[in-house]
Amino acid sequence: MPEADNDDKERRRRDNLTEFVRAESAAKGFDLCRITRPDAITEAKERLGQFIDAGRHGTMDWMAETRDRRGDPRTLWSEVRSVVVFGLNYAPDEDPRGILDKPDKAAISVYARNRDYHDVIKGRLKEIATRFAARAGADVKVFVDTAPVMEKPLAEAAGLGWQGKHTNLVSRVHGSWLFLGTMFTTADLVIDEAETDHCGSCRACLDICPTAAFPAPYQIDARRCISYLTIEHKGPIDADLRGLIGNRIYGCDDCLAACPWNKFASSASEMKLKAREDLKEPSIAFLLTLDDAAFRAFFSGSPVKRIGRDRFIRNVLIAAGNSGDKVLVGPCRLLSDDPSPVVRGMAVWALSRLMEAGEFAAFAARRTDERDDDVLNEWRLAGVG
Repeated sequence: MPEADNDDKERRRRDNLTEFVRAESAAKGFDLCRITRPDAITEAKERLGQFIDAGRHGTMDWMAETRDRRGDPRTLWSEVRSVVVFGLNYAPDEDPRGILDKPDKAAISVYARNRDYHDVIKGRLKEIATRFAARAGADVKVFVDTAPVMEKPLAEAAGLGWQGKHTNLVSRVHGSWLFLGTMFTTADLVIDEAETDHCGSCRACLDICPTAAFPAPYQIDARRCISYLTIEHKGPIDADLRGLIGNRIYGCDDCLAACPWNKFASSASEMKLKAREDLKEPSIAFLLTLDDAAFRAFFSGSPVKRIGRDRFIRNVLIAAGNSGDKVLVGPCRLLSDDPSPVVRGMAVWALSRLMEAGEFAAFAARRTDERDDDVLNEWRLAGVG
């Protein structure tokens, strides 16, 4: 067979497989599906290295341990020839920053107000991958934020959007509200063009950050990021940052919500991603009562459950301390006897802000049995001992 005929046959096959995966993506409810090469993010490795070398990854040691694999998808799977990137819109019905003006309520990041998106997306990607592999006769692997895959740079290279000044992906259609997933395959597919940066001179996402977590546009210091502090960070949170966290108990949407491109985004249509009513504005008083069993039951199916009850209550106690609501003194006092040192420590901090000076001094005078260094440090920060 002439070489030209072979080339034409391969081109038709590539086109057909590309259309097939796009059709499957749409059928499974994804809003975007585009394709890039595995070697398309060469600059990402250097940027990641600079981020880690500066210590901006905080205690996320796994990021440093997998830095070489993250910088090039081929080090994760050498046979990959095409990377399909899927996007699922999770835009909220209203501006999520409204709850920040309600100090007795707890702010949970939009993405965590219902089912864990990992479960929602992973199941659909597996179905697409199974059908695609059967059609293409090719090998496939799917990933949803659970492997050393740099999904945002790949999404930018594939043309879903661009990494904005807040380092998150921005879409001209869906704003900053996109969940991402990837399918690696040994099949050759039609490659899409990368998206260009449309941030211009806008600084909305940088200027709104309550903890100044952006050293410069397109750079983030996780150690000051509320999402990192409330989700990834395991120990006591820096005392200088607690007052800036406000009532944000799991993640932060400020930089995402501030993006002007969100005006083009329609709210999410996937019901599993629609906010549960009891997670839109849960009361701080209620959340402070949750023991481990109640915490697991209340957040069943939610990504919040992954951080565990003790870290979660630590966050709620910070919100309580920031609330100015003296009604919370009672539950905070109960938590000062909690088995968890991180909970006891944050209870001390919250009480030091909610109690009158004399009341707190009297409370402190009766506390003589503490032995944990982190908790003792909280007493010292509060001017006791």
